[in-house]
Amino acid sequence: MLKFFKSFSPLNILMLTLAGIINAIGVTLFLVPVNLFDSGISGTAALLNSVTPEHLVLPLFLIVLNFPFYLLANKKLGVKFVFYSLYAISIYSLGAFVIQLLPLDFSIGSPIVGKDKLLAAVFGGLISGVGSGLTIRYGGAIDGVEVLAVLFAKKMHITVGTFVMIYNVILYTVSAFVYTSWEVPLYSILAYAVGIKAVDFVVEGLDKGKAAFIISDKAEQIAAAIAEELKRGVTVFNGMGFYSKQEKQILYVVVNRFEIAKLQSIVMRIDEKTIISVHEASEITGLNVQFLKNNYLEK
Repeated sequence: MLKFFKSFSPLNILMLTLAGIINAIGVTLFLVPVNLFDSGISGTAALLNSVTPEHLVLPLFLIVLNFPFYLLANKKLGVKFVFYSLYAISIYSLGAFVIQLLPLDFSIGSPIVGKDKLLAAVFGGLISGVGSGLTIRYGGAIDGVEVLAVLFAKKMHITVGTFVMIYNVILYTVSAFVYTSWEVPLYSILAYAVGIKAVDFVVEGLDKGKAAFIISDKAEQIAAAIAEELKRGVTVFNGMGFYSKQEKQILYVVVNRFEIAKLQSIVMRIDEKTIISVHEASEITGLNVQFLKNNYLEK
């Protein structure tokens, strides 16, 4: 048992604790007081909480609804992932319980933004999204609907993303009937959209890398220029045009977003007929692609 617990990173535990607290703040202080809902199981728990006589049962719903799905997915997702996820959800639930016991005035709606649903949706979605993003970044997931998707999406012949979207559409539609108004689900969708962006920001970072594929008859000259002027490594692939049946060299290089314009300038200077395809490149390791402001400005 001791060996089992030693396999978990103290940093991950610390960050997951922070993630759970952040999520509790976003949902409990912004969304729930104005009857807005997070997505997934968290939103379902908030909806059930809103229709019960005592509004101190949100933490209980969070645990009861989430835990079974993670336990079912233990073999598929791994013990470490399940442990990190359940830990983050436990902190989230405990944080929500503690916040609701604090001497805060919930009679005006949110203790922070009052009854302003727009501000509650934006900041509630942003804060809870940061919490969810931290959970993902440090090895877990704070909402069981994604686990549901992993378990059942393939059997239903749909993607995980489609499963999550269908679940949320059903959740927000039910909330519209419960409150006999579309205002609540529409603001909740706004909170969800802001939250997704926050998750992407936390998981992938602001300065994501850019991967460029370059197809040119002057590939060697371009590769040499990139290596000399941008100080980047270049990988060369051999390819062949489908229609022309001519062999081509394809260059692959990873730069940061501030270097895209300079890369294009270098390439077009050597060969104006070059084809350049640029894509997002996340979670890059082994390469120093971070933008170094001082060095870049000195060039």
